[in-house]
Amino acid sequence: MKSTSLKHLGAFLPIIPVVLGLALLLTDPLPLQALRHNLFDQYQRWHPREYTEVPVRIIDIDEESLARVGQWPWPRTRLAELVDKLNAAGVAAIGFDVVLAEADRTSPRAMAALWSLRGALRSALENLPDHDQVLAQSLSGAPVVLGFIVQRGKTQDSATGDHATATPAAMLPARPFRYISSGEQPGRWLHRFDSAISARPELAKAAQGNGALSFVPDGDGVVRRVPLVLQLAGEPVPTLVAETLRVAQGERNYVLKTQGSDIGLEELRIGQFRIPTTAEGEIWVHYSREVASRYLPAWKVLAETIPGAMLDGQLVVIGSSAEGLMDLRFSPLGRIMPGVEAHAQALEQILSGHILQRPGWARSVESIAIIVGGLAIGFLAIRASALTAAGTTLILLSVVLLGGWYGFREHALLLNTVTPALTFASAFVLGSLLHHFISEREQRRIRDVFSRYVSPNRVRYLVDHPEAMELGGCRQECSFVFTDLAGFTTLMETIDPGEAVSLLNAYLDQMIGIAFRHEGTLDRIVGDAVAIMFSAPVPQADHRSRALACALEMDAFASDYAAELNARGVAFGETRLGIHSGEVTVGNFGGSTIADYRALGDPVNTAARLEGVNKQIGTRICVSEATLSGCPEALVRPVGRLLLKGKSQAVQVFEPLDGARLRKYAPLEEYRAAYRLMANETPTAAAAFRDLAMHYPDDPLAALHHRRLAEGSRGDLVVLTEK
Repeated sequence: MKSTSLKHLGAFLPIIPVVLGLALLLTDPLPLQALRHNLFDQYQRWHPREYTEVPVRIIDIDEESLARVGQWPWPRTRLAELVDKLNAAGVAAIGFDVVLAEADRTSPRAMAALWSLRGALRSALENLPDHDQVLAQSLSGAPVVLGFIVQRGKTQDSATGDHATATPAAMLPARPFRYISSGEQPGRWLHRFDSAISARPELAKAAQGNGALSFVPDGDGVVRRVPLVLQLAGEPVPTLVAETLRVAQGERNYVLKTQGSDIGLEELRIGQFRIPTTAEGEIWVHYSREVASRYLPAWKVLAETIPGAMLDGQLVVIGSSAEGLMDLRFSPLGRIMPGVEAHAQALEQILSGHILQRPGWARSVESIAIIVGGLAIGFLAIRASALTAAGTTLILLSVVLLGGWYGFREHALLLNTVTPALTFASAFVLGSLLHHFISEREQRRIRDVFSRYVSPNRVRYLVDHPEAMELGGCRQECSFVFTDLAGFTTLMETIDPGEAVSLLNAYLDQMIGIAFRHEGTLDRIVGDAVAIMFSAPVPQADHRSRALACALEMDAFASDYAAELNARGVAFGETRLGIHSGEVTVGNFGGSTIADYRALGDPVNTAARLEGVNKQIGTRICVSEATLSGCPEALVRPVGRLLLKGKSQAVQVFEPLDGARLRKYAPLEEYRAAYRLMANETPTAAAAFRDLAMHYPDDPLAALHHRRLAEGSRGDLVVLTEK
């Protein structure tokens, strides 16, 4: 690419992420909404709303109430008794988070019809008070709001069973209130529904209000917002929260204030409360943690064991926390809550004046942040050093993200910091890619030349740190993988040397390629043996897990490669591997004529010795405890405490397991149980390993320990007499 083209691209490139960021801000796709909602949820977990004592209580039809009073649904006379007691206690409003859509089947008239009774008994039952009428009479004298459910599509008429799209007039009684619009009519923005399941007509008519119970949860099922007004068959209808507030104040009007053309609803006024809403007529709920005093069991109200002061002037919502009634919802705090609690927490916020809101100017501020920050980062990433560009990006990201958190915590604001943050990151990435394109292309050419002779990660390190070519070493924690190919000398004697070299080169090419994929450094190649080093020259915090993963992949390749050649009649041997970790001296050793980069120290020798141990105990891979300490998920079984020849301290060694080994070896738990017996020098260990060796003859460790114990050895210390 010519330099002129690069300059033109450098002038144009920063605009791309800014344009994309603005497009995302305007279109607000679902994946971006999910990210933003997750961020808002995290805000709530970090800083849930402080619970303040406000006159809101939940009358809970809990498990104990069901046990004491009876299973749901309760007779309407029982509900009438509950309403009468609450009304007598002086509550300000009673909201039912329950839909009383069907006739009370425990009513005498209903029972007479159900049992097809005739004569005097039927006449006597029909002369008894109807339960629904009893409840209607209680409702007429109390500040009660009944709930109804709105739904999209058609609803079934409870009397005829026919499906029909109902109108509001057919579903609800005459409204005891009116809507007053300040600005455009809000219907076009409200959540739209076509039909409803409402309370029985005599109950709905007797109540002072009727409110929708339906939430509009997000795609993940979390209730983050509670609507105050919905649109039903083209008409606005209030929700339970709004109606409870209205009835509690004795108000007759709702005032809907819109922001302007194509923006949506801004505020809902109910009496003395001016409630900021979303464009769709919802409020964001800032949840508090669970508070026991929020709930009052229904049975205690019926038993009149609750002090009157706890109910006087309260806005109560009747609902259920019983799991069997299935009114359970997900909250942003990561817990399952009764649906009635969402209504109660929304009321608490309104009464306390603490309401989360996303102000109308939020999108303008977010757009400015995207434009200014995105362009600044993009141009810096192209023209400045990587450190300067990264530092600036980090600062701007911190300002945006911390600003969003500050706005939430201190001012209850919901600001979209996700889209600006994504824009900043995109601008940095694109600008950095262009900035480094030319230098990376040149470095790639150098690496391609030298990587044929030196490990690629060593080449990269020397390109970035030329001072590392000086003689000398430093202490460093590293991991080592040593491999050896069994029987290759014999193979050289039985086939054409040229073919043998070709097979070996193909084998070594794949083995070294695996090491390089795991960011290992080639320490040396000695004939058919390979030594790989991890965490040098570049330190790797996960060098132990890298070494084990590399060894397992090498083992899998070598086994398949040998099996393929053996099937063709070529006696290609198996590969043995040893893995160990420890502190060594790493650096350039030699002189002015030639230098070699390698590691020196006892861990190197131990890794090589562990490779050789495989030949003596019949395994293919041995890994030390020092390496396994960084591999918590590794599936291994203990080999024993091996005292290598010439060593004074034993090394705890394990054999990694894969699917093939698990299938032909003794069951892992049985082996571990036998090993524990052996390690504790329990006399029954010999019998345990004898049984394992008998039933699993292909298990080398079962055979090893069976032989050792049969010869009189005790414990798990294995003394090796050969290197």
